[in-house]
Amino acid sequence: MNSSLNPASKGLLAEVSGSVQGHRDGHGFVMRDDGEADIYLAPNEMRAVLHKDRVKVSIVRQDKRGRPEGRVTEIIERPKQAIIGRLLHESGIWILAPEDKRYGQDVLIPKTAIGSAKAGQVVVVELTEPPALFGQPVGRVTEVLGEVDDPGMEIEIAVRKYSVPYVFSDTCIAQARALPDKVRAQDKKDRVDLTDVPLVTIDGEDARDFDDAVYCEPARIGKTRVDNGWRLLVAIADVSHYVENGSAIDIDAYDRATSVYFPRRVIPMLPEKLSNGLCSLNPEVERLCMVCDMLITAKGEVHAYQFYPAVMYSHARFTYNEVAAILSNTKGPEAAKRKARVHDLLNLSDVYKALLASRAQRGAVDFETTETQIVCDESGRIEKIIARTRNEAHRIIEEAMLAANVCSADFIAQSKHAGLFRVHEGPTPDKQEALRNYLKVTGIGHSISNDPKPGEFQAIAQATKDRPDALQIHSMLLRSMSQAIYTPTNSGHFGLAYDAYTHFTSPIRRYPDLLVHRVIKAILNSRKYKLPVLPTPGEAHEKLAKRLAARATKFGSKVAEPIVKLTKSQHEENQAWQAAGLHCSANERRADEASRDVEAWLKCKYMRQYLGEEFDGVVSSVTTFGLFVTLNAMYVEGLIHITELGGEYFKFDEARQELRGERTGIKYAIGTPVRVQVSKVDLDARKIDFRMLTEGDSLLNRAMKDKGVDKFDKQSKGQSKGQKTSRQTPSLSEGGKGSKRSSSASRKSSAVKSPIAAVKHASKTSSKANAKRSKNSRRK
Repeated sequence: MNSSLNPASKGLLAEVSGSVQGHRDGHGFVMRDDGEADIYLAPNEMRAVLHKDRVKVSIVRQDKRGRPEGRVTEIIERPKQAIIGRLLHESGIWILAPEDKRYGQDVLIPKTAIGSAKAGQVVVVELTEPPALFGQPVGRVTEVLGEVDDPGMEIEIAVRKYSVPYVFSDTCIAQARALPDKVRAQDKKDRVDLTDVPLVTIDGEDARDFDDAVYCEPARIGKTRVDNGWRLLVAIADVSHYVENGSAIDIDAYDRATSVYFPRRVIPMLPEKLSNGLCSLNPEVERLCMVCDMLITAKGEVHAYQFYPAVMYSHARFTYNEVAAILSNTKGPEAAKRKARVHDLLNLSDVYKALLASRAQRGAVDFETTETQIVCDESGRIEKIIARTRNEAHRIIEEAMLAANVCSADFIAQSKHAGLFRVHEGPTPDKQEALRNYLKVTGIGHSISNDPKPGEFQAIAQATKDRPDALQIHSMLLRSMSQAIYTPTNSGHFGLAYDAYTHFTSPIRRYPDLLVHRVIKAILNSRKYKLPVLPTPGEAHEKLAKRLAARATKFGSKVAEPIVKLTKSQHEENQAWQAAGLHCSANERRADEASRDVEAWLKCKYMRQYLGEEFDGVVSSVTTFGLFVTLNAMYVEGLIHITELGGEYFKFDEARQELRGERTGIKYAIGTPVRVQVSKVDLDARKIDFRMLTEGDSLLNRAMKDKGVDKFDKQSKGQSKGQKTSRQTPSLSEGGKGSKRSSSASRKSSAVKSPIAAVKHASKTSSKANAKRSKNSRRK
């Protein structure tokens, strides 16, 4: 489809093509096909295009922030896409308010196109008319998902919003059903029999798919007692035996690339018969597996390893908490229940300590971060939000899996066979410079070299772990890191301090691991593994590919091209592996985004009951427009806007990553303790707003609540749930299709006013200055 929008655009700079990425504030960007810097589109340029459209643009100027600004000259393609949102009926007009705010305008729905949908329900809409400069897009309802507060609705929205595949093809399901229910005699052919080896699984209480089993025993490696070590077996489900190369199950698995984990629900990469049945290393049943059999020295180094296919029998299914309890008290009640396995667990603990010492010796970066867990009742409502605790059992399995993954990468690299590595590059020059400036101005006494090594980061983390600002320092170290990716070109793993690393241990839930299994099997059989013809990667792959290409060009990354010059066939093979790696990397990001979106939705729903309540928290991030604060009691993050910080002008110090008041000198940085009041919850935007409280504010709030003033808060809560919020209603007289809505309109927000002034000593001039600067400093 080609439609010229600005035929009079002669004389502008050369046209470039790319994909539109909308922004919730009404503007957008064009992600260029050539991977160069994104082109900014002003709100008026976004009127006739939609998020994901492919367009041609001419660069007309640079905006105030130095970004290239463009004008849309042609729409190359409008991909067929369904838009999910809430159906609204106001002033006789039916409208879809998109859930994804990157679609910057409402969709008009003719009365004849709503079907059985009702106002307020969550629906899926297909566009029948695109937007125009003076008119909104038009669509029709194709699916009704239900009410916005229905249990599980947040997941139904997320899988559609992020295009997560959640229905297996009919052919895939038929192939899965045709698989046997158990391991057959012919399946055991040419496999090592490990059924007598007491392999066990160690997972979480709610785990249903068991990828890995472990066993450890002492082993004599050298001639002296000093040379004693361990034999460590890591057995991984042999998914590749059942998922044939290029089969319907394989294609569906590649399309998903990973399982997606939500609270109370998993979107699996493989059909349940495989993920929870035939491939899962369930207790007391025979299963096929691929084994990494290692000899580990007393210093925690891999002395030797071998891979082989085997048949195993899980002798026990342990939980992390159970193993931790046994290891902390080998004479206790938990140990008594598992007496036959206690000695094996102690061996695992011993080899783990050696591997951990080797990790520290390598200089691997090891930051302790807090992950949260949302606990729901049977109806899907949130009961509490707690921190996930990691114990010794978690770390035992982590180190065992790391060892097996390193051996896998080494095996592929030594064999010179194409495959996927898990690559984590060091910080880019820009991030290095920002980190050096931060370390300098904060007077930490440590810095990083021009070619930093992981040990330098770990040394800083260790040297500062007892400082009051340790949280801020470690946060800055983490931010300077790059994201890990899958690529056929091995350039090492910076964070783990490995020369070569890959993923071998989770083929039930990660497609790269399945590919690694196939490559290892091919090498063992003196064959060459060839990738099947896989579907063309979608939008997620395209976006990441452009990012990687731009980064590789800018910083001379080793990910861009292999170091050794390749023949034509090798180059084609490398391109195929590169595409597979990019696809898996992008879909990993997609899964993370969908999971975070669901978690944010649930946290917003949970916090609506706490409007007007006060909590203690800690600043978790500092920006030009305010502070993000994480509450101590429930691990929920919200924003204190810069205009809520008090009656003075606050300046953002980028080097120190702090906001500083120009009059009082008061500073807010990561780790600063604060007391806040929950002032607004916006479910549509997945945002929670806090208001900063002083000691006097808290005392006055409590005093007024004692006098019954909190009734106002309850009325505000009730109003937000039961009454409509005012919004600009589209009018058919404005351009024929109605006017655009404000991008900041919130249809599911709840707010509460403080019983005292929002900022007791606020200066109108400084508040306006802060607000103006905040508006001009919004980031992409």
